Amino acid sequence: MHCYFHLVHTHERIVDEAGIEVSDLEAAHYQALKAIQELRQEGEADEVDWSGWQLEVVDEAGNVLLSIPLNVAQH
Repeated sequence: MHCYFHLVHTHERIVDEAGIEVSDLEAAHYQALKAIQELRQEGEADEVDWSGWQLEVVDEAGNVLLSIPLNVAQH
């Protein structure tokens, strides 16, 4: 299945227009956590306030399959 990973905040939305192919929802969840980890490792990520942001995993029809708060997925 093809999934998109959108970054969503109350009044902002960063849309993933490419998406990736995953085998199932578990694989999509793994890729979402990996994407969050990569976001945190980029450049000045420590200075970015992710509170209130979520990573939404969306299918091709636009249905939200998963929603992971970025401030919870910290390491």
